[in-house]
Amino acid sequence: MSSEETADRVDPVGVRPGEVPDPQVAEKAVRRTFTAKYKLAVVEEYERAEHGERGAILRRENLHSSLLTEWRRQRDRGALAGLSVPRGPKPTPAAPDRGLTAENARLTAELEQAREVIRIQGELSALLEKLSSSSVETPGSRR
Repeated sequence: MSSEETADRVDPVGVRPGEVPDPQVAEKAVRRTFTAKYKLAVVEEYERAEHGERGAILRRENLHSSLLTEWRRQRDRGALAGLSVPRGPKPTPAAPDRGLTAENARLTAELEQAREVIRIQGELSALLEKLSSSSVETPGSRR
C-alpha cells in the first residue's frame, strides 16, 4: 500500500491510522443543560410516538426515560413555563400601587402628629417642673 492509500483508509472505529485519540478523560465532567423549549419538544415528540418508536427517540437524544418522566411532571406543574422566563434582575414596576401610596401618606401624617404631641408633652413637663421648683423656693407664699 502506498502512503496515500494509508492516509485515505479509515479503521472501523472512525480513526485514521496515525491519528490516536486522546485517552485522557476531561478533568471535570460537564453536565448537559436543556432549555425549556427543548424539553417540551422532546416530551411532545415522545408522547406522539408509537410505543416501539419511543426507545429510538431516547437513544437519538441520548436521554433516559426517567428524565422524560421528570420533564413531564415539570410541564404538568407549569414549571417549564417558568424556566422560559429570562434570568436576571426582575423589572421594576411601572407605577406604585395607589392604595399603598395613600396608606403611606396617611401613616406619615399620623407620625408627624405623634411627634408634635411628644414635643408638646416635653415642653409641658419642663414647664410643670419649672413651676413646681419655683413654688418650693418662695416660702412666704403660703395659702
